[in-house]
Amino acid sequence: MSYQALYRVWRPQQFVDVVGQQHVTQTLQNALLQQKISHAYLFSGPRGTGKTSAAKILAKAVNCESAPISEPCNECDACRGITDGSIPDVIEIDAASNNGVEEIRDIRDKVKYAPNVVTYKVYIIDEVHMLSIGAFNALLKTLEEPPKHVIFILATTEPHKIPLTIISRCQRFDFKRITAQDIVGRMAHIVDESGVHYEENALSVIARAAEGGMRDALSLLDQAISFSHDKVTVEDALTVTGAVSQVYLNQLAKAIDEYNVSDALGALEELLFQGKDPTRLVEDFILYFRDMLLYKTAPNLEESLERVMLDEEFKELSDKVSPQQIYKYIDILNEAQQEMKFTNHARIYLEVSLVKLCQMEANPGYNSSEIQELLQKVQSLESELQQLKAKGVTVKQDSPPQQAKRAPRAQKGFKAQTGKIQEVLKTATREDLNLIKSRWGDMLEMLNQRQMRSQAALLNDAEPVAASTNAFVLKFKYDIHCQMAMENANFLEALSSILQELTTTGYQVVGVPEDQWQKIREEFIKYQKMDGDNTTEEQEEEDPFIAEAKKLVGEELLEVKE
Repeated sequence: MSYQALYRVWRPQQFVDVVGQQHVTQTLQNALLQQKISHAYLFSGPRGTGKTSAAKILAKAVNCESAPISEPCNECDACRGITDGSIPDVIEIDAASNNGVEEIRDIRDKVKYAPNVVTYKVYIIDEVHMLSIGAFNALLKTLEEPPKHVIFILATTEPHKIPLTIISRCQRFDFKRITAQDIVGRMAHIVDESGVHYEENALSVIARAAEGGMRDALSLLDQAISFSHDKVTVEDALTVTGAVSQVYLNQLAKAIDEYNVSDALGALEELLFQGKDPTRLVEDFILYFRDMLLYKTAPNLEESLERVMLDEEFKELSDKVSPQQIYKYIDILNEAQQEMKFTNHARIYLEVSLVKLCQMEANPGYNSSEIQELLQKVQSLESELQQLKAKGVTVKQDSPPQQAKRAPRAQKGFKAQTGKIQEVLKTATREDLNLIKSRWGDMLEMLNQRQMRSQAALLNDAEPVAASTNAFVLKFKYDIHCQMAMENANFLEALSSILQELTTTGYQVVGVPEDQWQKIREEFIKYQKMDGDNTTEEQEEEDPFIAEAKKLVGEELLEVKE
């Protein structure tokens, strides 16, 4: 093929060409100059950030005839041979298709042989996380103590999938996403060298669509050059990337601010007619309002804007819309985006969200201009009042109307049925309580089987604490959970019927919050002591070991199990 893609033609051949990874290239260059080359490296990071390119540059630098140097000369036979792949001592392996034990054993058997042409034999294993567990185990010993003439360079996009035993044997370098500014600078250099005419904003659109990957950016640039005629324009870049022109986003935002449903739906219809994806459109719209919020709160962080360009229309809209409104816009659009993931009719959710945005109530807050106008009116009224007083006019002040007595506020929280609980405690036994506790897990499982998961969730922090032959006390950690459970008649009926199936006894459920249970129990014990009634479980003669444990740690922290 006579034509090569831009990312292949402009693949970095020196460390200085690796964009946005100065923390990696500087460290490697210093190591080369000081001749402190490690036996194994691990390059990790997102796709298209220069991991494989940096590995090849490092392989050339250690084998360059001018070594030790910080940059390969790219002119000697070794550098040129590694670049065109004609030197067999630099082996690049794709672990995605060579992930078995046999391939790694083959490497292990061949590393002991000295290189044929250059000084070091370099193994570059791309996507190393795809190796099987057996392959990693076969690589371990060789990776830890390879011969002096061998260097391993492992590259991966998912370092968390690599065993820690492998990572600990390598020097790790984390490649980060390349900023949009660095991508634009690299693309501008490439198109200038290639003699391509372009608009600067077109490169910005492509850089933002690349999401931090230089290879993705150059692929999109390649498409935009092929799509354009004489000059790469912003419209060409928007068409290639599938993004929405800011003109339409401004039009939509203006329609929402003016509560104009017709204009908003009209702009949406035109975008969909142009073939724009609704999912991509709602994502662009969320980023648009995100950038608007960032511009309003931190206008000096222009480089952090992901989607918009600061034109006059955008600035005017930013002055009109308050941050509180932007929060609501983003919430509604984000909800629509989540729903669109699970439907075949994404357009409907987008249209509904636009109608919601246009019909949303205006923010009750005031703009700075409105506040200033109100202050001026107050000042003018005060001045008129002072003039009237100076003329001797008395201003009668209306006595404040008598406030109606407020009705007593309803007590918040759930009030436990103390009488019923005490009735249960009078006849409560340890055997009845153990019977219910032994079938409690089965009961929760049967609730879930009956499609009552939300009700069963109320019992996550609940437990039976006392039981008689026909009723039991159910303690809840939170008042609200107790109230929700006790006010749900269907839930109580289902709970009673399930327990009857499991224990052949129909129990009545009495709910109580945890804080109220402690008080009711203490009052009951105190009352029983006064009456001299020692028949209840609480008043049974206490085991001496338990009594001693209560003295040591306290009754609150002690739990006694049979």
